[in-house]
Amino acid sequence: MEIEIYDDWIKVSQFLKKIGVTETGGKAKFFVTSHKILINGQPATGRNSKIRIGDTVWVDDNLYKIVAKKIPY
Repeated sequence: MEIEIYDDWIKVSQFLKKIGVTETGGKAKFFVTSHKILINGQPATGRNSKIRIGDTVWVDDNLYKIVAKKIPY
């Protein structure tokens, strides 16, 4: 699944809220420690890890591709 972001990067906690698996940063902190999250094949080191455009992210068994959001003019 493709996830669009406006900026060059997004924090893991913001990403988890964006895909709907957590509602708050506190829940994201717990989620990161209790679930398998990989960024480009490497484990996320915490909720403040950065996910960048072009990255692939695994959350448990779900794969996400981070793409740039096109701003309509």
